[in-house]
Formats: sequence, structure tokens, C-alpha cells
Amino acid sequence: QAQLVESGGGLVQPGGSLRLSCAASGFTFSSYAMSWYRQAPGEERELIASIASNGGTNYADSVKGRFTISRDNAKNTVDLQMNSLKPEDTAVYYCNAVGRTYYPYTRVYWGQGTQVTVSS
Repeated sequence: QAQLVESGGGLVQPGGSLRLSCAASGFTFSSYAMSWYRQAPGEERELIASIASNGGTNYADSVKGRFTISRDNAKNTVDLQMNSLKPEDTAVYYCNAVGRTYYPYTRVYWGQGTQVTVSS
């Protein structure tokens, strides 16, 4: 029943920008921490940005200063604004949600991913 759907991926030239969006449904979005991960071919999935229910954010060093994560609890969406894109940003980007049910259990949801390709 819970669902995360990413959109906004595509092909962009180095130095360009993209805005990814993740639409959530089927769970209490405002109670969940939301994150963006990415995975390049042959690489492990990497946490690149997260945002808590109260809006607090964290970023991987590789994207800090270039990417911005935000959420809109009224719309049940989380976005990732990506600026100054580099070829090494090329990956499938995944939306993730984590929320506590009761100790020690949590609920974890994943989107299907959206491809971002940075190339000239």
C-alpha cells in the first residue's frame, strides 16, 4: 500500500541542474525521515541526502554545497535540487522513507529509482 514514486531524472550537461521529486502515499509521511540515495553501475548504494520530520538535513560530502533536499509535508513530497552537476553524479537515484513503529521495529520504503545522466 505504501508507495514512493520518483520523477525528474534525465540527461543533463556538466554544470547543469535537475530537480528530482518523490511523491509518497499510503503512510504517515510527516512522521518519516526521508532520504535520497544513488547507485552507479558497479558501486554500492550511497546515501547522499536526508531530511528529518522537523526539516533538519544532512548531506554526503560528495554533494554538500551543490544539492539541496527539501520536503513538503502538506503535499507528501520530498525534492532534491541538484546544481553544478558532474559526470560522477551519474546514477540511479532512489527515494527512501524510514519511520518507527514500535521498539525495536521500523518501517522502510523504497522507490523504484530514476536515472540521472550527466554527460556532454
